[in-house]
Amino acid sequence: MNTKEMSFEVKVGIFILVGFVILLIMLFSISDIYFIRPGYHIKVTFNFANGIAMSAPVRLAGIEVGEIDNIRIYYDTACEKTKVELAAWIKKNVLIESDSQAVINTLGILGEKYLELFPGTNKEFLKDGAVLTGKDPVSLEDMTCQFKELANSASVIMKRLEKGEGTVGKFLTDDSIYNNLEEFTADIKENPWKLFNKPK
Repeated sequence: MNTKEMSFEVKVGIFILVGFVILLIMLFSISDIYFIRPGYHIKVTFNFANGIAMSAPVRLAGIEVGEIDNIRIYYDTACEKTKVELAAWIKKNVLIESDSQAVINTLGILGEKYLELFPGTNKEFLKDGAVLTGKDPVSLEDMTCQFKELANSASVIMKRLEKGEGTVGKFLTDDSIYNNLEEFTADIKENPWKLFNKPK
């Protein structure tokens, strides 16, 4: 192999390498894949995680500012209870007040779970590795029980109304009240002056 052929192969190799690097840069710039992501991490603890998953969005005041990149379940010996810890990556230059509230929310009724941060009022901001205590979401089972209790209460009230119990029940079931009201209305129509007549 002479020097001219070797020089040509080196040029082709450099051209392919440069093209591959450009392709990688384009790929990472249009996707959410990073070698090193500028930002910081915070941790949020819950008693109940409500099905949130890895890579779930993190929103601050309704704007997406990061994502969940780790979920850990552990036993807290201080309060003798099993807890869930969400590690959230937050974009660089996003400031979160130290008294912010954290909840697990849902997009729509049965949509994707995400971590919602409500801004606080403190002038101190969370730093890398800071820990927030989240407000536990209401489980679907608890909501179902509440709706069931509400439906039972409504059923009891309806049964009492049907039996004529209470003022409203008597009004709905007692024909005499309806008849008296009807007679009063008819009398006023025939003698409207009675509305303006003050008794002595």
